[in-house]
Amino acid sequence: MRTALRNTLRLSRRRFLTSTTSAVAVSQFAPLFAAEAKPRFKIGACDWSIGKMADLAALDVAKQIGLDGVQVSLGTLANDMHLRRPEIQQRYKDAAKTSGAEVLSLAIGELNNIPYKSDARTIPWVSDCVDVCRAMNCRVILLAFFHNNDLRNDQPGTDETVRRLKEVAPKAEKAGVILGVESWLSAEDNMSIIDRVGSPAVKVYYDVANSTERGYDIGKEIRWLGRQGQICEFHMKENGALLGKGRIDFKKVRAALDDIGYRGPMQIEGAVPPGGKLIESYIANLRFLREIFPADA
Repeated sequence: MRTALRNTLRLSRRRFLTSTTSAVAVSQFAPLFAAEAKPRFKIGACDWSIGKMADLAALDVAKQIGLDGVQVSLGTLANDMHLRRPEIQQRYKDAAKTSGAEVLSLAIGELNNIPYKSDARTIPWVSDCVDVCRAMNCRVILLAFFHNNDLRNDQPGTDETVRRLKEVAPKAEKAGVILGVESWLSAEDNMSIIDRVGSPAVKVYYDVANSTERGYDIGKEIRWLGRQGQICEFHMKENGALLGKGRIDFKKVRAALDDIGYRGPMQIEGAVPPGGKLIESYIANLRFLREIFPADA
């Protein structure tokens, strides 16, 4: 890890707050954790990656593949973030019961096109998604910071993102919901945002392929962030390859997750080779991950 990252290992305000408020955080999220007495690895897929973005049919596809569940999109601009509507929420709940595939977490991928860092329309999306997350009995919302929402080399955009997260974070804390920042940023830069927001409801959504592509040492980053309790969920991905056939050493990822004590959902994203069939590719990806991340170990 770079020198700056080693320097930040010193006791900081954020780490002090983390260590002194851990009991409060556990108590705060106890109702959500209580639903699953024995945390375990659950493997899902992003609804957009299985060709069903903001589509109820994603749960049936997940069942066909054999996944535990789906990371469900709040919606799109075209359907006005339709999961905010109680009747749509109920349809997803009914479909989950029928299929046996869970709604594991939520995501607002539309932020890549309509940026949270600058577009006022996104403010109610994020705030309302906290309510939806609670209603759907989820814990994590992925906030996407790519394309138009990229925070790299954008100090004004980063400052506005921090300001907006500060405003919504108390609501998320009260609801027991985590806002997961997924971006091209390094562990250090992500922690800078988290420190500035100053809320246990804002954490990193860690994508092993994105971080590898940026040249970050994912083993060190996972351990450094995870030991501070700053990773909320994972994307397991290879860009343009099946899992296990690309650049990521998933056995080393498992070792890092063991070191930080992570047991929870992970979502397969991408991981379809050129010319590959989606369903067959995801069945192969799931089989590969289950060898490394058994449901009960």
